[in-house]
Amino acid sequence: MKTHTITHAQNGISTIIREAEKEEVLISRYGKPAAVVIGFHDDDDWFDYRLEHDATFLSGIATAREEIRKGKFVALGDLSD
Repeated sequence: MKTHTITHAQNGISTIIREAEKEEVLISRYGKPAAVVIGFHDDDDWFDYRLEHDATFLSGIATAREEIRKGKFVALGDLSD
């Protein structure tokens, strides 16, 4: 992971974005981690990232998994047209 200071990030954002397309880039402020720049190859990457970090979506997944553990589901083969 490459690291840049916030000053460099302000003055060289194009370079940082190019680097982020290949790997995550850490931005530091006063010598401490402040942010990470992540590149996306396509819209699907962006969509996946949003879902993986959406609290409502993750809560829904957890609820669905709990319902499945309790046996509260309909098997695909039981669905009809």
